[in-house]
Amino acid sequence: MPSIQLRREYVEAMIAHARETAPQECCGLIGGISEIKAATLYRLRNVTPHPESAYEAAPEDLFAAQREMRDRGEGLLAIYHSHPRSSDPHPSDTDVRLAYYPSAKYLIIGLGGMEAVIKAFSISEREQRWQQVEYEIAD
Repeated sequence: MPSIQLRREYVEAMIAHARETAPQECCGLIGGISEIKAATLYRLRNVTPHPESAYEAAPEDLFAAQREMRDRGEGLLAIYHSHPRSSDPHPSDTDVRLAYYPSAKYLIIGLGGMEAVIKAFSISEREQRWQQVEYEIAD
């Protein structure tokens, strides 16, 4: 069973966000109406001093997205960001160290190959480990 279900338009929107911000990393949240079904995509601004190799969501964007999720009855389903130069994206040591939401899935968009690649992960910041998980594109 997939750990998350995404609509094709969300996949395309995340890839478009990653391409718009490249060579810097993009970031955003995905709100869900169930444990696995994505409902809303929230684009966030990356305000880290090193956006070419890291991401940090603008606090005001993050709080606004979380407030909107609550108002819509959504939970935090996933966090996404890009690795613009990677063709085979996986969590960096920094991604694992800063994975503060253990119940969320982490989606990483790689733009380094001929086609964009999105991979999903469960990350345990406490245990300092990650595992790739399946996701499904549901139209």
